[in-house]
Amino acid sequence: MMFTFCKGQKTEPTVRPATQANRFYTGDARELSEEVDSFLALHAKDKKYEHVAALIVPHAGYYFSGNVAAAAYQSIPDGKTYKRLFLLGPSHHEWLDGASVNTEYDYYSTPLGDVKVDIETARLLTNTDGTDKTDSVFFYSPKAHDREHCLEVQLPFLQRRFGEVPPIVPIIISTNDYRKLQRIANMLKPFFTEENLFIVSSDFSHYPKYEDACEVDARTGKAVESGDVERFIAQLEENARSGVKNLATSACGELAIATLMLMMQDGGYEVKHLLYQNSGDIDNHDHSRVVGYHAFAIIRSLPLTPSKDRGDFRLTDEEKKILKKIALTSIQDSLDGKRIAQPTLNSQLSTLNSKCGAFVSLHKQGRLRGCIGHFGEDVPLHEIVAEMARAAAFEDPRFMPVTKDELDDIDIEISVLTPMRRIQSLDEFQLHKHGIYIKKGYRSGTFLPQVADEVNWTKEEFVGHCAQDKAGIGWDGWKDAELYVYEAIVF
Repeated sequence: MMFTFCKGQKTEPTVRPATQANRFYTGDARELSEEVDSFLALHAKDKKYEHVAALIVPHAGYYFSGNVAAAAYQSIPDGKTYKRLFLLGPSHHEWLDGASVNTEYDYYSTPLGDVKVDIETARLLTNTDGTDKTDSVFFYSPKAHDREHCLEVQLPFLQRRFGEVPPIVPIIISTNDYRKLQRIANMLKPFFTEENLFIVSSDFSHYPKYEDACEVDARTGKAVESGDVERFIAQLEENARSGVKNLATSACGELAIATLMLMMQDGGYEVKHLLYQNSGDIDNHDHSRVVGYHAFAIIRSLPLTPSKDRGDFRLTDEEKKILKKIALTSIQDSLDGKRIAQPTLNSQLSTLNSKCGAFVSLHKQGRLRGCIGHFGEDVPLHEIVAEMARAAAFEDPRFMPVTKDELDDIDIEISVLTPMRRIQSLDEFQLHKHGIYIKKGYRSGTFLPQVADEVNWTKEEFVGHCAQDKAGIGWDGWKDAELYVYEAIVF
C-alpha cells in the first residue's frame, strides 16, 4: 500500500491498535474469522432488506451477543456497497457533553487487518478542515476512543460481511442535553443518505434477572420500533421508575439511538426488529443477573406505490362505526379506571390494522373539547384511534379532563390521515383538500384539512397561521421550512 502526503504533513499513517482483542473477542485471526463466520452462517437465510439505512447492533463479548449482532449484519444484501459507514456508540469511560469523532487515526486495527477512517468527513464535522461549518457539539477527545470497545467490536463483523470495508467515521456520543443531541443529529443528517450506512452500537437492559429483562427489553424494543424519539425517551424513564431490581439502564447506547431517531423524524423509515436475546439465553447462563441484546434494521421506505395512495385507501361504513365505538369505549374505560381494550378484528376488517396516522377531536355543544393526533405510520389504525381518543379526553393541555357527567354531550370526530407528501411550493397545496404539516428544526405544527372549513383564510393565511400559532416559527417561518400535505377521511 502506498501513501502520498504533502510537504509538512505526517509521513506515515497512524493506526489505532485493537485494544479489545482477547477481551471482547479472540485475538487470533483464524479463530476470529471462524467465529464471526459461524455466527453469520446462522442467519444466512434471513430476510435481506435492499434499502438498509441504519442498524442497531449489540457490543458485548461475542460469546454473549455475537448471534444477535450477526442477525443485524445479515439483513444487508450480499454485495451491497456503501460510500462510508458511520459508527455511533456510547462512552463507557469518559463524560463528554457532546460527540467525539476520531480525527487522529487513519486506520482502526483488528486481528483481521486495518479499516480505513474517513478523516476528511471527521474533520469536516469538527471543523478542523478549515471550513466555517463549526458546531462545538463535535470535537475530538482521545480518551473517549482509546479504551472504548463499543465501536471496535463491530469491525470484525464488518470485515467478514463486506470484505473490503468502506471508510468509517467513528463517533462517541455522551450528553444528556436534548438540544445537543438535536444539533448532533442535524449535523449528521446530510450524510443520512442512500450512499451511507449508520451503525448504532448499543446493548439494552443491564443486570436485572432474566424474566425482568425480557419484559423491560420488550417494552423498550417496541418504543424503538415506533421510530418516535419522544416515546423512546418516555419508555426509558418509565422503566427507570418501574422499580425493577438491579436495572442499571434500559439501553446503554440510548443517546446514540436517540440521535438516530432524531435523524428519522422526517419520516420515510421503517424499523424492523430482527432478534432479541439476553445473556441468560447463552448456554443457560446465570439468570439472576443478565444483559439484554436487540438487533434492529432501519429501512428507508420506497416511494409510495399506488396501493398506498389516497385513492386506494377506503373505510367502509362498518369500519367507521367500529372505530367510533373503539374511541368511545376507550374514553369510558379510562373514566372507569380500566386499561384500553382492543377488539378482535375479523379478516374482512383488515383495513383497521393498516398503519396510518389519525386525529380524534371531541366537541361539546358544537365547541372543541379536545383534539390530539398522531402522524406516524407505525401503529395499527384501531390502536391509534383508541390511544388518541383517550389523549383527547384527558391529555389536551388546553382543556380540563372530560368527566363522566359530560360524556353524553360529547361528539367524537375521527380523522384518518393518508400518507404525508413533501411539497416544494405552496402551489401544490389545495385549500380544503389538504392538511398542512410544517417542520423547521425541532419545531413543527399542523392544521387538519377541515380547519379551512371553519375559517375564511386564503392558503397563505392558512399556512401563516399554522407556522405562527402551531409551529411557533413566526408568520413567514414556513417559507424556509419543510412543508408536507396529506388528506383526511373525516367522520
